[in-house]
Amino acid sequence: MKTGEIKKEYDEVLEQLSSPGLISNWPTSAKAAADKEKFEELIKRKVYLEKVIEKDKELQDIKSKVDENKSIISAGEDSELVALAETEILQLQEKKKLLEKELEALAKGEEREEGPRSVIVEIRAGTGGKEAALFAGDLFKMYSKYGQAQGWQQKVLDSHPSELGGFKEIIFELKNKDVYSKMKHEGGVHRVQRIPETEKTGRIHTSTASVAVLPKPKGTEIKISPKDLKIDVYKSSGPGGQYVNKRMTAVRITYLPSGTVVTSQTERNLQQNKENAMSVLEAKLLEKEVTAESEKLGEKRKAQIKGAQRADKIRTYNFPQDRVTDHRLKKSWYNIEEIMAGRLDPLIKALQKALL
Repeated sequence: MKTGEIKKEYDEVLEQLSSPGLISNWPTSAKAAADKEKFEELIKRKVYLEKVIEKDKELQDIKSKVDENKSIISAGEDSELVALAETEILQLQEKKKLLEKELEALAKGEEREEGPRSVIVEIRAGTGGKEAALFAGDLFKMYSKYGQAQGWQQKVLDSHPSELGGFKEIIFELKNKDVYSKMKHEGGVHRVQRIPETEKTGRIHTSTASVAVLPKPKGTEIKISPKDLKIDVYKSSGPGGQYVNKRMTAVRITYLPSGTVVTSQTERNLQQNKENAMSVLEAKLLEKEVTAESEKLGEKRKAQIKGAQRADKIRTYNFPQDRVTDHRLKKSWYNIEEIMAGRLDPLIKALQKALL
């Protein structure tokens, strides 16, 4: 972003913050929650823009001093002054490089801050029957352990366990400031090659599971009208002892305009399951909006977006060869047990660097 654009945006942010209507009705206004969220976002943006403007001012000051010293050198009237000017130019150029790096870091910090603070991860068993469900469970454990190491908060929104302890499907939320930047490239088909515990002949099986990483919308991003929803309540199923199936706590929500269906049955409270299901629905509707928007973009940008689609095979976990291969990077890592235990940093960092 150019200096003029930054200063123009800064003035616009100040003008919005000074609007009496933004905070005058707290906390009685029906718009209070949305207004408060907008106010907080504007404050964060103001602080960020002030940092950029200050660094840019320092940079412009350095350029002016360099020009002054170049004038002294060109004049050549005093050899001592010329020597001092040459020395100062070298020092100023070093400081200029540091400031440019700081501005670049601020730009990256802006991307992280403006990115979603929560994602909804959906893991589904693919081809491979019971082994695919076990693999889906292994992926859930892998991301859970990675999230714990990152200090992220995790919440299971819906799950459909399999008989052997895996998952036919599991949907969960990961929450923290850098979660999207680290998880956004995990969407796609994951393939496993190993000898299942149920295989008596020692034959290697190939199974798959799909992973979708959906940015969780902010409160004002997705608007859903109640008349567009069909809500069904039913009894929970799956592990859970005597409690399961005794009360109508599971929720199924159908978004009528598109036919999108989401469910939640993990909580013992009907209202909480409804809130969980609505979170998933909002994330799916946002994903559809983003996908539709990407279709309008150029081929180069669409090719970049394609890397995150769930239909693409992105990674193979080969247990006999102790190897994990990411097909987008055409690169392999070894010590598969450590990776499955949540030590994903080498893979995540390589993806962040390559798939900007």
